[in-house]
Amino acid sequence: MRRWWGLRARLFVAFLALVVVTAAGVSGAMYVQARKEILQRSQDAAVSSMLAGLEARLPLRTLPPTDVQLRLLAAELSNRVDTAAAVYGDRWQGDLRPRLVPPELRSAVAGGHVAWQRVDLDGDPVLIIGTAIGGTELEVYSLTSLGPEEASIDGMAARAWLVSLGALVAAVLLAFLAAEGVLGPVRELRRAAWRLGAGDLTARSTVRGGDELAGVSVTFNDTARALQHHVGELRRMESEARRFVADVSHELRTPLAAMTAVTDVLDEEAETLPPDTAQAARLVSQETKNLTRLVNDLIEITRFDSGRATLVTDEVDVAAAITSTLDTRGWLTEVETALPEGITARLDARRLDVIVANLVGNALTHGAEPVRVSLTANEQWLTIQVTDAGTGLPPAVLPHVFDRFYKADTARTRSPGSGLGLAIARENAHLHGGTLTAANAGGAVFTLTLPRDRTR
Repeated sequence: MRRWWGLRARLFVAFLALVVVTAAGVSGAMYVQARKEILQRSQDAAVSSMLAGLEARLPLRTLPPTDVQLRLLAAELSNRVDTAAAVYGDRWQGDLRPRLVPPELRSAVAGGHVAWQRVDLDGDPVLIIGTAIGGTELEVYSLTSLGPEEASIDGMAARAWLVSLGALVAAVLLAFLAAEGVLGPVRELRRAAWRLGAGDLTARSTVRGGDELAGVSVTFNDTARALQHHVGELRRMESEARRFVADVSHELRTPLAAMTAVTDVLDEEAETLPPDTAQAARLVSQETKNLTRLVNDLIEITRFDSGRATLVTDEVDVAAAITSTLDTRGWLTEVETALPEGITARLDARRLDVIVANLVGNALTHGAEPVRVSLTANEQWLTIQVTDAGTGLPPAVLPHVFDRFYKADTARTRSPGSGLGLAIARENAHLHGGTLTAANAGGAVFTLTLPRDRTR
């Protein structure tokens, strides 16, 4: 209903209503005025004709008049009107029958007035006029048909209807043109706004004229230009920040490789070192490993952000791939599994390994045993769930659990993880065309859903 009753319909209806009401009002007023004038002229002419006939026959020689004189007087009036009658007392002479004269008209005439009344006679409008001869009981009545006047009025009404119909047709055309004139710029502005909202920052609206709609278009264009400038600056800054992180990460890899080699030697010799020195050597070794993992995660994140991350897919036995992930990290004895055999999918095995390792490592670190990994599948999708028996994720944490560098415990300033593991896991899921979600069902539940055939 809202879509049908849009701006076009409202403009169209308003324009039509204005034109129709105006045309009907003007035509109606002209009709009423013309009808009144036509009837008034006919009435005045009939009264004048009857009075002229009376002047030709009066004064009568004798009073009271004889029936012959009454008939002659009625005949004289009938020559000027359609039919007439002369009345003296209870004597009625002429072709106009007494039953046709309304009683209220006879009462007015008996009071000494010239009176007239329009009545309907067998469907035909007629005008009956009556007058009394001053100082006598003589009354005369005449009947004049108003048929020609009615025909003239009906013709005038028909012409008024035709004029109104023509005005309606013209109003439809004008309303259409007016609606198009108003809505054309609005539609163009809407298309430009849609393109801008869809990410086309070059979208502009054509400015026509200098009216209010043109002002709106100018404002829209100014806003779009400012937005394009600001977004361009933000993209440039974001690109520079990503390049900086990538460059720094790559630059750190070489010294980190050397430091890792040194810390490996220290680890091997730690048993022969003094206790304090051995503890310091192990701390340096662990922090070097953490820093190496952080640098590798940053490099991976920059690949996702720059769009350079790609899939190398192959037909993978999913249960075997998950088992290999757990076995490589020494988790087979710590994790319960429900991995049906024979489920295959076309995946990037390396990225699946990253996802599963992050989810299981997170559950082992922050959850509680038993940690369980399950696998289910249908013809198109496979689902991997990692659950633990801990207290679950706090409600305030759930919306942010995949955010980069987010830590649920803000007081824990140091942790062995980089804070990027779950973010990288979700990016890998999206790269496959799947999803990764977090929820609570007693403990934390991470659900990975992937298509069984994802090629790129």
